[in-house]
Formats: sequence, structure tokens, C-alpha cells
Amino acid sequence: TSVLPELDAEGLRADLSSDRGFVWLKREISAQMRERVHDLGIPGIGFLTETRRFYPGGSSVGHIVGHVDVDNAGIAGLERSIDASGLRALQAAGLARKGRAMAPVRLSIDLRVQHAVRDELSRAMERYRAKAAVGIVLDARTLEVMAMSSLPDYDPNHPSQSLDEKRLNRALTGVFELGSIFKTFTTAMGLDTGVVDINSPVDARYPLTIGRFTIKDFHAKSRWLTVSEVFKYSSNIGTAKIARAVGKERQQAYLKSLGLFDRMQTELPEGAMPLVPDRWADITAATVSYGHGMAVTPMHAAAAAAAILNGGVYAAPTFYPRSEAEMQGVGHRVIAPETSGKLRELFYINAQEGSGRRARVPGYNVGGKTGTAEKATRGGYAADKRINSFLAAFPIDSPQYVTLVVLDEPRPEEGESAATAGLNAAPTVANIVTRIGPMLDVTPRFEDGDAVSRAIEIAYQE
Repeated sequence: TSVLPELDAEGLRADLSSDRGFVWLKREISAQMRERVHDLGIPGIGFLTETRRFYPGGSSVGHIVGHVDVDNAGIAGLERSIDASGLRALQAAGLARKGRAMAPVRLSIDLRVQHAVRDELSRAMERYRAKAAVGIVLDARTLEVMAMSSLPDYDPNHPSQSLDEKRLNRALTGVFELGSIFKTFTTAMGLDTGVVDINSPVDARYPLTIGRFTIKDFHAKSRWLTVSEVFKYSSNIGTAKIARAVGKERQQAYLKSLGLFDRMQTELPEGAMPLVPDRWADITAATVSYGHGMAVTPMHAAAAAAAILNGGVYAAPTFYPRSEAEMQGVGHRVIAPETSGKLRELFYINAQEGSGRRARVPGYNVGGKTGTAEKATRGGYAADKRINSFLAAFPIDSPQYVTLVVLDEPRPEEGESAATAGLNAAPTVANIVTRIGPMLDVTPRFEDGDAVSRAIEIAYQE
């Protein structure tokens, strides 16, 4: 204790007086401390060299890889998941001894894409002075997670950072009312049930009153709208009326089939349950249709959107490599292929003419949907605190990748008076797609009449 004064002398004396053959005195001491203890010359004291995990990826993959405790036992992320799947038991039985060559665990994560997403989220947080940010990239055909970043994050080489609540993995454990991106699911169920078609008229001339509640549009057109216009102009009134036509029972069945009622089951042990209303009243059905009154994780929304856009098949996302055939084997159909095609068309129109115009990237045919939601607080909603999101897929005519960006409490950019998703989340997605498109071998396509663009396309292919 003259060298290690933090030790409890009485407790240590009791431990050393027992019949145990081995007692840890102190772990993870420095070389200098080891020398000082050695120089005390006390018989019976020895030193063991232990292995310690090192994470070269640092913070960039902290929420995915997780970390271990002092005994190298996984306590978070894939570290915990792999140990829990049997590796720890094999080690305890001496069947997976230290030093024995074992096959590495391969993930679906593309580190290049992961870095680009994390970097753009960091830039967006600084640019829009946001409290936090989430970015997800899924392979639309296999539901493999190509990238998942939640900022602020933590460095698994310093696991104590994970105890900071600000550094939680918002992609899987943060639940949010995501606003208008839920109109994707409502529109899909309306088209899939046949209660509306893309050109069906919807009366959005006046606010919609349900009991003592009144539903209004942010940018009211105050006229009849087609379903396509309801989506493009993000009409709450029109979307609520589509949900009413679908009916509460079918609405709940569709949302459940998209995984939005249940805890997300991935290889990561972390995951939050969605906050689903106990009572599905008429006003609940209306507000949920446009993303209020029900909270899910960003991964829930990204996976459900992938199913809506990939031809209509849903499967839980995976952090391990998976083929399209394997995804089809474990997945289930949620909407018809024809309905999926109509949603892709609506996503394209919205990115060309609607609120998603700032997400366009030349050559990559991005389609998307914005979501700007006031944050729920005790007793209501905070008008000055928002969750902004942009849900996108590219190339939208045959989606290969789905991208979701969520910004927590962004503020207006300098020179702007508003902080809607179209002004911050959408351009963040554009920046991500610009960087990851070439990494993922998505060949850009341009109009045939654009000679310069055509030259760029040829150069890219070469």
C-alpha cells in the first residue's frame, strides 16, 4: 500500500489470509508502477501480462463493434453478441484458447462508407448547430447495413465514454417521432389496398377536424390534391384522409408488418422498443399517418423504407454479409411490386419538384422524402425544437441503397430563416451520396444530350 495507496489494507489482508491460491492485487498497472512494486521485494508477489483489446477504427465504429471489460468479455455491441453466441463458453471450456488461429468475423459494414457518413454528419452538426445526428446506409436488396453512425459517439478504446448519455446509439436505441417520412408508409398502404391511386383526388381545401383536434397543413394549398400532390406537398390533411380510407385495423397491420411495432432484432444487443399508442383512436390513426403520436428508432424507419422501395419485401437489417436470395428467404412481402414501383415514382417526383430538391446529385437519380417534426415534450410539443430527417434511395428507378439522415434540434443555417429538413437533412444526404456512390460502384447516369456529363460517365466506366 506504500506504492498503491488506493488499495484497502484490511480487505487485502483478509483476502491474503484466505485459502485461495491466487488473488488479484491490482490490474492494468503501468511499467513504472510494476517496477516500484517489484523493488519492494515482497515474496509471493508476481506479475502477469494480459492481452487487451485495441480498436484501430476508434470512434468511427464504436457503436457497432462495442467494447469489452477488463477480462476481455464483450459487454456492448458485436463484442457482446459474439461472446453470447458461444465464443465465451468455448473459451471457458478450453476449446478456443488464446493464440489459436480463428476465422475473423466479417461484417457488412464498408469502412469507406462508414467514414464518409460519419464525416458528413459531423459537418452537418457543425453547420446547422445540431444537438446530435444519425446516418444509416442500407443495401436495399439485402438489408445489409453498409454504414451506421450516431453522433456524438464514443471510442471503444476508452469504454468509460459509453456511459455518457449524450453518446448513446441513437440509430438503434433512440426513439423519435420522425414526422413526414411516415407518409411513405401511409401512402404505400393506401395504394396497396386500392383505396386510392396516384391520381385519385383528395379534398385538402380545409383543415381536418377530429373531435377537439384540428389537423392543418404547413404549406396549405387549400384545394383538391391528387395523391401524388399530397405526397409532393407533404399534406397532413390529405395523408390523414388516406389513412381514414384504409381504416385503423389495416393501418396497424401494415405498420406491424413493416416491423414498426416491435423491437428491432439485429446482431447488436442494443435496441429500443417503439413507443406505440395503447389506444388506437381516430385521432391516433390520423396523426400516426404523418409521423406524430408514435416513435421509432431511425433503423426501424430505414428498414421499413427499404422494404417499401425494393419491390415490397421486408427483413430485419443485418450487420453480417447476406445475399439477396438469403434476404428473400428470411423476409416477407409487405406490399405488391406494383405498389413499390408507384412509391419509387413518388420519391422521384418529390426530389425533383418537392421538398427533396436539395438532395439531388447529378447522375445518381436520388429520390426521397423529408420529415420535419416538432419534438415531443411534457404536455405537448416544442415549437422551437425539431427532429429533421431525410429518407432517400438511389438510383430511385431500381434502388440499390437506402440512406436516412436524422438531425436532432438543428438551427437555421447562417442566412436562412428556417431549419426544415429540406434545408439541412436533404443536402446532408446529397453530400453522402456524392461521396459513397463511386465507392459502392453505382455507375452515374446522365441525359444523353449532355455531352460533358456523358464524357464524365465514360471516364467513370473506364
